[in-house]
Amino acid sequence: MPLFVALCLDKPNHVALRLATREAHLAFLAAHSAQVKLGGPFLDAAEQPVGSLLIVEAADEAAAQALLAEDPYAAADLFSSVEIKPWKRVVGAEL
Repeated sequence: MPLFVALCLDKPNHVALRLATREAHLAFLAAHSAQVKLGGPFLDAAEQPVGSLLIVEAADEAAAQALLAEDPYAAADLFSSVEIKPWKRVVGAEL
């Protein structure tokens, strides 16, 4: 199945919302670990989270979007933008 990278940028000054929703977000990722291959937050200069990068395996871009729409971060309206791009692993660990 193809891989997709999701670049999710938080709305400014929404660290508290991210932290309040983090436990549910991590539970969501664990429940979908077969599809979510890799992920983590973007950090600012103060090492505060300001967004997320996720690599997901899905049948197509629409399926990747549908999965990410179920994320508690999305439901909490944390992100100012979400960009999904098809991605191909060339080097590094198998995903």
